[in-house]
Amino acid sequence: MTDVPEPEDTPSSEPRAEQGSFQERVSAARGEFEHQVAYAREKFEQRNQRLKQRTGRDLIAAVVIGVVAGAVLLVSLLVVKTLFVLVALLVSVLGVHELWRALRTGGRRVDLAPQLIAVVLLLSAGYFADSWLHAVSLFVSLTIIVVWRLMAQMMAEDGRAHREVLADVVVGAFVPLYVPLLASLALVLLRAENGEWWVLAFLIVAVVADTAAYASGLAFGKHPMAPRISPKKTWEGFAGAALAAVIAGALLAQFMLAIPWWTGLIFGVVILCTATAGDLGESMIKRDLGIKDMSSMLPGHGGVLDRLDSMLPSAVAALALHLLLTPLAVS
Repeated sequence: MTDVPEPEDTPSSEPRAEQGSFQERVSAARGEFEHQVAYAREKFEQRNQRLKQRTGRDLIAAVVIGVVAGAVLLVSLLVVKTLFVLVALLVSVLGVHELWRALRTGGRRVDLAPQLIAVVLLLSAGYFADSWLHAVSLFVSLTIIVVWRLMAQMMAEDGRAHREVLADVVVGAFVPLYVPLLASLALVLLRAENGEWWVLAFLIVAVVADTAAYASGLAFGKHPMAPRISPKKTWEGFAGAALAAVIAGALLAQFMLAIPWWTGLIFGVVILCTATAGDLGESMIKRDLGIKDMSSMLPGHGGVLDRLDSMLPSAVAALALHLLLTPLAVS
């Protein structure tokens, strides 16, 4: 009688069942997570779209571009000051190009080449030359722009009316006064002792005021500030901007500019006024030309000039305040 061999032990099916159950749980958890992410993204996009429809801004794009621009400004101001000159030159060229294109669309004949020459002359003189040479560069720039336009009109021989030619000359002369001259004053301030901190301070106040106006206007805005010029600006937004500007001014005066905190209140109020005036002034230009933004170069912001509008006149105010308030600096 032969022994019947005992069957070999076969692997139990229980571990496989447990493994399959674990994979199913992981797959289900991953599916639920992906579903929640898609749901949150959809809700976020809907909320962002409502904000965009209400304010005309892509909030996410605006924040990303603002952070990148802020980092570039900090590095160029506090690490290598001459780098800020290049940044200002590039931004001014882009701003002048946007304004030139908008004016051409509006029927004005403005020549781009002499405008770009004026940008280089004024910004270079603002940082590298004495004040008298800076003034001479402005005179030279205006002369080049006026003569260039008159010569171009003479060669065109298109019978353009004299008043139209005069309007073209006046508008062409306005461009360097608006963009490169005001930008060059920021460079005049930059080359002063501790000027980089003053430039940074007025930029911070202008940005803080604009952000606070946007947030408070979005939350509480009911009373239009200048409906014929900029319908979305409200007095509630201006009140929020004013509060933020004076707080920022006081803090910057105390901890950055080394001047008494109460002078920071003056600094904040003055920059608020110039920033608001610059914003409304550019809105008047756009309304007169029949456009919403100078360009779409900066998603969420519009064009370069749409961001410079509040900063350009603030450079003049900051330079004047530097001369007036620096003697009050505390050691």
